[in-house]
Amino acid sequence: MTIRETLRGLPVLAHDMPSFDPVDVPGTPLDLFASWLAAAVTAGVDEPHAMTLSTVDADGAPDARVLILKDLDEEGWHFATTSTSAKGRQLAGNPRVALSFHWRELGRQVRVRGVAHPAGPEVSRRDFLARPFGSRVATLAGRQSEPLTDRSALDAEFARVSERAAADPDLVADGHTVYRARPETVEFWQADRQRRHVRLRYRRTADGWERELLWP
Repeated sequence: MTIRETLRGLPVLAHDMPSFDPVDVPGTPLDLFASWLAAAVTAGVDEPHAMTLSTVDADGAPDARVLILKDLDEEGWHFATTSTSAKGRQLAGNPRVALSFHWRELGRQVRVRGVAHPAGPEVSRRDFLARPFGSRVATLAGRQSEPLTDRSALDAEFARVSERAAADPDLVADGHTVYRARPETVEFWQADRQRRHVRLRYRRTADGWERELLWP
């Protein structure tokens, strides 16, 4: 069997999914997102706060990776990375981003497009110190995305940084930054087994948020 045949034979949207009425919705996308996120948590979706962050590099080439949503408020969707990492450098060059959430069990996706800006240093500091020990060690070791020629070098650096972090619980990695993605458009997508999907898009205007339905 070829890969194409294997892919064609896999089921798509074959499970039960909730309905979604796009008429009875909150006035802001943040409120609807919070409701959908809560539903994903209740449904037992694995890592419902995982999202794909898409950026562009200096040549305009797209890049994407999965991160964890840190917070949500009137400032937007929060995520964290090191300012010297590849994505940190890309954000410094072009702060326009796209965020994508996929909750398969519910047949739901959320797409956020907007502009990301760093939060204040105290916000970033609190976020770093709230991380699990292993996560702090990995960030303190730094050099994310640089070539690694020998795994033993990684083990040695992690061991060295672990001692530092254990001796100084308030140690914060240089460059650790929380970003806030301020949305310009937010699209909510509810799958339907008959492919009559519901797509609702919020669009920011000078007067607030406008809502519109999209063809599936």
